Amino acid sequence: MASLNVGGLGEYLREQRRNAQLSLRQLADAAGVSNPYLSQIERGLRKPSAEVLQQVAKALRISAETLYVRAGILDAERDRDEVETRAVILADPTLNERQKQVLLQIYESFRKENGFGGTEDGEVEPVGPEPGTEGSISKGGRPAECPGREAGGDDNGPRRTAG
Repeated sequence: MASLNVGGLGEYLREQRRNAQLSLRQLADAAGVSNPYLSQIERGLRKPSAEVLQQVAKALRISAETLYVRAGILDAERDRDEVETRAVILADPTLNERQKQVLLQIYESFRKENGFGGTEDGEVEPVGPEPGTEGSISKGGRPAECPGREAGGDDNGPRRTAG
């Protein structure tokens, strides 16, 4: 098991807290931990659990994986680029939460397409319309047929009837 680098973790947490313009007390409240406990983590005196790191990451809106790597819980060499890329996306203050999630889904789909990663079950959640619905793209690169329209039919506008 990797040893915990709590000194580096504390410095990183303090930097992230200051970047988020949060006081120690505000972050402690948002993360659901005590003010003294968070202070001890920042000073490198305490070794937080993965659960506490996850709560702090959520409160700071940063990647929990980044904190796990900083704490030595995850192997620092394992998927470092992926972790850092995800952290940068999640920390970007100019993006809203939906945009961050969409970007992460696109990023993950490209990684999977190139033979890296994917979720635990190997699936990437779809971005955009479901296949076969209006607005989706078929394998040939053309829009999928709209519901209610027969496949292969031409669309020359309204049909005229004799009369």
